[in-house]
Amino acid sequence: MDDIEIVKALKKNNKIAFKYLFERYYSRIVSYITTYTHNQSLSEDIAQQAFIHLWEDRFKLDDGKSPKNYLYAIAYNRYIDTIKKSKKRELLLEEIWESALRNRIMDDSELLEKRIDKMKLIIDSLPPKCKEIIQLNKIQGVTYREIAKLMGVSIKTVESQMRIAFKKIREGFKNDHLVLFILIRSLKEV
Repeated sequence: MDDIEIVKALKKNNKIAFKYLFERYYSRIVSYITTYTHNQSLSEDIAQQAFIHLWEDRFKLDDGKSPKNYLYAIAYNRYIDTIKKSKKRELLLEEIWESALRNRIMDDSELLEKRIDKMKLIIDSLPPKCKEIIQLNKIQGVTYREIAKLMGVSIKTVESQMRIAFKKIREGFKNDHLVLFILIRSLKEV
């Protein structure tokens, strides 16, 4: 059976002719498309789509021409369509990612601001000596030894006051899963 007879048989809905055409050209088209895609699975999908398209448009085939070139053209166009869709999808995903990242940054910034404000309130509610010690240590970076000397108290007193401050802070953030040292570091920037 030659290609011209196959076209005539296809136009008469002859599925055997279609099967013959499929078996004759399928692997060739897969190989051809693989030279572009470098992906066997994708090439097989594109070749199958080309044959589906051929079957759906069988009545448009030219009785005097072989369907071979038509099949190759369909496969190539399907490959181009796949590339375009892939690029559109990538662009869309990139836009969604960037938007989500921008929103996350804004949300994180707002949340961080709220946490910093909460931290300030907790520190402001500490007893005066305790408040002064934590501010000296965590905001100004003064060591326990220097604080003890500056305030005329023992290092043990400084450590005790720091424990009290941290206990109050932990209580204030007990339902917040953010690590406390990040908040304390953030206070240094304020």
